[in-house]
Amino acid sequence: MASSREDMSSDGDAPPAAAEMTASVHLLGFSDEILLHILSHIPSTDLVVNVRHTCRKLAELCLDKSLTHTVLLQKDYAASEDKVKQLVKEIGREIQQLNMAGCYWLSGSTVEHVARCRNLVKVNLSGCHLTSLRLSKMLSALQHLRSLAIDVSPGFDASQLSGECKATLSRVRELKQTLFTPSYGVVPCCTSLEKLLLYFEILDRTREGAILSGQLMVGQSNVPHYQSLRVFYARLAPGYINQEVVRLYLAVLSDRTPENLHAFLISVPGSFAESGATKNLLDSMARNVALDALQLPKSWLNGSSLLQHMKFNNPFYFSFSRCTLSGGHLIQRVINGGKDLRSLASLNLSGCVHCLSPDSLLRKAEDDIDSSILETLVVACCNLRHLNLSAAHHHSSEGPGKHLCQLLARLRRLRSLSLPVCSVADSAPWADCKPAQPAMHAVPCGFGKKVRIGVQTCPGPFSGQAGPQPSSVFWSLLKNLPFLERLELIGSNFSSAMPRNEPAIRNSLPPCSRAQNVGDSEVAAIGQLAFLRHLTLAQLPSILTGSGLVSIGLQCQQLQSLSLANLGMMGKVVYMSALSDMLKHCRRLKDLRLEQPYFSANAQFFQALSQCSALQRLCLVSRSGTLQPEAVLAFMARCLHVVVCHMFTGESLATCKSLQQTLLRRRRSGFGRRHAQRPAKPGGHGEKMDNRKPRRAASRETPVDPELGEDTFLLFKPPGLWRSSDAGAAEKRGGSGLSWRPSGCRLTPEVSQQVWARERSAEAALWPAEAWRPPPSHHCRWGLYGGTSDVRNRK
Repeated sequence: MASSREDMSSDGDAPPAAAEMTASVHLLGFSDEILLHILSHIPSTDLVVNVRHTCRKLAELCLDKSLTHTVLLQKDYAASEDKVKQLVKEIGREIQQLNMAGCYWLSGSTVEHVARCRNLVKVNLSGCHLTSLRLSKMLSALQHLRSLAIDVSPGFDASQLSGECKATLSRVRELKQTLFTPSYGVVPCCTSLEKLLLYFEILDRTREGAILSGQLMVGQSNVPHYQSLRVFYARLAPGYINQEVVRLYLAVLSDRTPENLHAFLISVPGSFAESGATKNLLDSMARNVALDALQLPKSWLNGSSLLQHMKFNNPFYFSFSRCTLSGGHLIQRVINGGKDLRSLASLNLSGCVHCLSPDSLLRKAEDDIDSSILETLVVACCNLRHLNLSAAHHHSSEGPGKHLCQLLARLRRLRSLSLPVCSVADSAPWADCKPAQPAMHAVPCGFGKKVRIGVQTCPGPFSGQAGPQPSSVFWSLLKNLPFLERLELIGSNFSSAMPRNEPAIRNSLPPCSRAQNVGDSEVAAIGQLAFLRHLTLAQLPSILTGSGLVSIGLQCQQLQSLSLANLGMMGKVVYMSALSDMLKHCRRLKDLRLEQPYFSANAQFFQALSQCSALQRLCLVSRSGTLQPEAVLAFMARCLHVVVCHMFTGESLATCKSLQQTLLRRRRSGFGRRHAQRPAKPGGHGEKMDNRKPRRAASRETPVDPELGEDTFLLFKPPGLWRSSDAGAAEKRGGSGLSWRPSGCRLTPEVSQQVWARERSAEAALWPAEAWRPPPSHHCRWGLYGGTSDVRNRK
């Protein structure tokens, strides 16, 4: 004991007084400001139901206006019906903003308690169980409401809305409306609308297979009012019905274009033919309004002189995704010959293969870009925060200061960036004179080639010394963008194995030749981004060991979502060891998506993944891949916060069902009680990645968790890569598929048909943080970004 005391006195740097002071520190000794900051990170239901009853001081602080003014129940899966009712009873009159988006596990009678929050100014009820009568009763009591978000489901009847409800709607200024049936919804009642956000999720067929019509239902033909409209945003899911219904909205808008309209955005998958009404609307907009934000279907812009006549005030958002926009048109019509566009915060040029070339007619994919066009763009738009140049070949020419990375390095305010892989490769002459990979990766692991004894080797790929070469232009780019939060590097020819609204492509195009010069050292350069939260890497053929992933795991401690696809050799997963080492350091990782043929989801992988203590969602897409059911069971037992686990491999349907049944038995026998922090219920749907054509089949019994935004998670986000809606692809052999979702959810057959419900295109992600934007689903939807629910569980 004496020796231990001597050691403590000799080794301790702090004096005894400091040690006593440290021992006397108590939570309640902090100032109220610090305690309020700590309490702000606790779910509102826990504050009211639990924390408030611990002591008098915390009871007083938990009722502080800074904590009760805004209540977020979105993704709060521990918010049971009793807790929500008690929350509303205790602090209902103090709540002014309430977000219940995607709380599909709450019954309609529980949602109806929102009517007690008499002072509500803003409420989001998207994804909640609401009928026309319940909505009418609720809104009749909310006289101060100014912002509303709801779903319009089959059976909605505006004639059932009471006079008090319509009076409340007449004062609403912001409306987000998700349509699952052809209808105007409550728009005709909102006569003071300034911001209208529409999400069209109408199916072309009923459950029985009957074809639906875009004609509005009875009682839904009242004409909307747009006199005060300032923002119009519409996002369409695939299907002709959605296009027919949005035309009805636009027809009203074309009759009299609002004078104060400053943001007009339409996101449409595929083609969307112009009609007479849309042409009149665009002509009227060109004459009468000055826009700040613009996004139109590519078919409306291609070959049109609309941009030449459109007037812009202080634009902050432009999206020209997939348009045939040449560099000359970009400079002349958008930038107006170098006009100062310091207000522009978001620019989406994804799929615009000619946007950095002066003449689109003569340019080939492998030709170099015109650096002067990009330089003009960078100088004019010096305050860009979000830039998307993916889905195109942007090859830089030889010469100092002419490389794309060198020019983009001037945009110091960038927070999200999406680039094709070939664009970050060094110019051709420099790339030819150096090896594709640095010497430290000359002895790759996993190829079965033994290291010769006596031959000097470089440090191993996991020694922490496999850093990027400072001479790399990509390394210099990231060094100048230290505050980047979202990054995508996606091959120009990449196509997902699970597209959404187009057939799966078995034989995709090979990677660009210049992408061969982008390997482990370039990936390691990403480790410089200390604030990186979202990362997507796809189609990097020169990944040999994946050592760069380890650098990212070690240095990017803020990483929350990671999406990897087709890295290295397609016939063998060469980066498994590096990925396992990386995952051990990703303590804040919430979303992980892997798409790689022949991936083996074995015990090593799940053991490493189990150390991601914050993981919530896992998706694995692997043609001819395998998994170990025992490893999956051990993983689910250790990771308490996982709410979604999807696997699309080559395993048999019998393996999938057996695994699901095991999870169900464990939950009933006490496995669920161990997971009280995660109120989940296992379900499943069989998936098989067929060697000829990958497909996905969702069973009618087990819907996908709507609020988890499956389509925002299962898919890569480059425009045009969406999930197939083929729900009848179940074959003799199934494949593995697991779906965890919070308990208490209502299982309805309709939900399985909504799997592909929403498309969150790259355009909708590029909104500046300080400017208005469509509600998240939205937000850089490159890669795995989180966001709002895209699949609704409807009663």
